[in-house]
Amino acid sequence: MKVNLSQAVKYFFGSSSLEMVYFEAVANAIDAGATDIKISIYIDNRSNPQTLTIHIEDNGAGFTDERFRKFSNLFDVEDASHKGLGRLVYLFYFEDVKVLSHFDGNKKREFKFSDDLDENNQHIETVEETPSGTKIEMSGYILQKLGKFDYVDPAYLKQRLLEEFYSLLFKKKEHKTPITITIDATIEGQTIAEVLSPDDVLELTKIDIDTPIDTVNTLHLYYAIEEIEEETEKSLISAIAIDNRTVKYEIIAGEYIPNGYKMVFLLISDYFIGKVDLSRQNINFPPHEEKRLKNIFRKKVAELIEANIETVAIRNREIKENLVEKYPHLGSYFNNDEIGFIAKDDILKKAQNDFFKEQRELLEAVSLDDDQFEKALEISSKALIEYILFRQVTINNLKKIDRDNSEAELHKLFATMRTRFDEENRVDDLYRNNAWILDDKYMTYKTVLSDRKMDELVSLITKNEEVGDSGRPDIALVFSSDPNGDIPFDVVIVELKKRGISLEDSMVVETQLKKRARNLMKHFNNKIQRIWFYGIIEFNKEIELDISSDYTELYSSGKMYYRDIDIVISKDPDIKVPTGIYIWDIDAVVSDAEARNSAFLELIKSKFIDHE
Repeated sequence: MKVNLSQAVKYFFGSSSLEMVYFEAVANAIDAGATDIKISIYIDNRSNPQTLTIHIEDNGAGFTDERFRKFSNLFDVEDASHKGLGRLVYLFYFEDVKVLSHFDGNKKREFKFSDDLDENNQHIETVEETPSGTKIEMSGYILQKLGKFDYVDPAYLKQRLLEEFYSLLFKKKEHKTPITITIDATIEGQTIAEVLSPDDVLELTKIDIDTPIDTVNTLHLYYAIEEIEEETEKSLISAIAIDNRTVKYEIIAGEYIPNGYKMVFLLISDYFIGKVDLSRQNINFPPHEEKRLKNIFRKKVAELIEANIETVAIRNREIKENLVEKYPHLGSYFNNDEIGFIAKDDILKKAQNDFFKEQRELLEAVSLDDDQFEKALEISSKALIEYILFRQVTINNLKKIDRDNSEAELHKLFATMRTRFDEENRVDDLYRNNAWILDDKYMTYKTVLSDRKMDELVSLITKNEEVGDSGRPDIALVFSSDPNGDIPFDVVIVELKKRGISLEDSMVVETQLKKRARNLMKHFNNKIQRIWFYGIIEFNKEIELDISSDYTELYSSGKMYYRDIDIVISKDPDIKVPTGIYIWDIDAVVSDAEARNSAFLELIKSKFIDHE
């Protein structure tokens, strides 16, 4: 042989499976004109694969001189439908491969298939008139495991051979030269057998598909949909016929194959000739062509199944309705030709991808190619999930704050203390500034001052003015507009009090808010358009009784009270400005925040439940 076989085997069949040994032997037998093929498997037990031997006999033309010459020369093939490599797979699994063949009536050829096979490493003799045929004996299993016990199971091998050669078996049956394949296995002294007969090959109906795959070649679909007596059983072969082989092509998810039916769908075209790799393991279509071909194939198969099986059409309509009900924003992105035929997760993923691709301009990602965009979506979705979960962890930590915790410990959960947060750093500060606890609208802030001097806030608002107030509002927040611009903006002032303090200490919050208001209200209707003053304290019956006489209770998941207070900002002239102050129960703050976050959290949870 002109090629180093041991290297060629590793190169071409590094990811093969043992079933390929049967495929190649059967293919060679059929090429030799065999109509009767027998596969015999022997193994002491499945846990001892080294005892495996396989004998394959056929009644083909045998190894004539010409066929032996081609067999002993790698890549020597008759046409594009042959690869000249299949026989290498024998040496990937077996150390000893012996061939005995009768041909031309009275000739017998024997040889061992190995690295040094050529015309000199064979034995030919003249014998009595004998029917042509070949027997291959394989022994000395090389690998440590079988891979799957199915590879020595006659029932499994019958189905796989039917799938692999369906188009060829159908042609042979049509041309009155049917093929029978007998498979028997002797395992631990027990023999079981299966026969793949012409009766296993259904009569197929041929239709031409209107949409050609190219400008020259037409697509032909051969199909059969046959109801069977066993209502709980089902089978489906969907494949592309390439080079006298049938390459499995999954277009229907196993969960959607209807019970009580046996179905076959074979796509055939001259366009497919030669479009399979050297080991026949992968189809060689450009990605865009394969996607288009699969869509054409699935659409036609879906039409045939729904037309022939009424229950499938009803089921698919129900699936579509359920999807649209659960994911209304994706309703226009679901592909009706795929619903009920591919896995629901895949349908959702495709619809979501189509949805997001149309949002590229919103995401400012128009310059990314598809791979980059999908990678960015994956990363950003993980980042968003991480942030939502972080928010929930923060809420849970707020729930744990009790009377033993200091005000500083409470404050840190709202925002890192003694820190200024500016809009341009908002993304970097997401895990340090939790203004969303108060309200998600406050995440549109321009600046947040956490435990910073009042002078700094006034200077920020006026650009240079100072009021001589060294007090530190717990949280001061400027949002809605840039304080350096001409458009009036909003200001929020928050004062926090720890749990468990007295009524008097709690209500100090009102005095603090009045003081902050006095220094800010002079800019009201000038630089400032709205101001919110929040006092966050722990409510109890005594506190609620005290404030309920002066404050009005507002809607909240907990307790919140509001009051208008006249703030004197000048005595000469006498100027008073009505100011609204909110007193908010810390438990209500936490409950409101959790309610807003819950929708996002439930969405995340639902996806994990769907995959359990």
